[in-house]
Amino acid sequence: MSSATWRAHFTFNRYSQICARALRQSLKESERVKAEKRGLTALRYQHWENGQGGEQVYLVPPEETEKPKGSAAV
Repeated sequence: MSSATWRAHFTFNRYSQICARALRQSLKESERVKAEKRGLTALRYQHWENGQGGEQVYLVPPEETEKPKGSAAV
């Protein structure tokens, strides 16, 4: 397959995402989990006006890794 063939169907970013996913899936379970955690990103933005930054807003809020602790009293 020549480079012109895959470029007709994918952008380079999409091609690299497919390759990265295939590589992560080929890893052992413990290494795969570590690699997937490194691949997570959180995107946020902040509106600036007159040199003052506003509140930072997440486009997709990050998932909580720890469950909230409940009360010990039942």
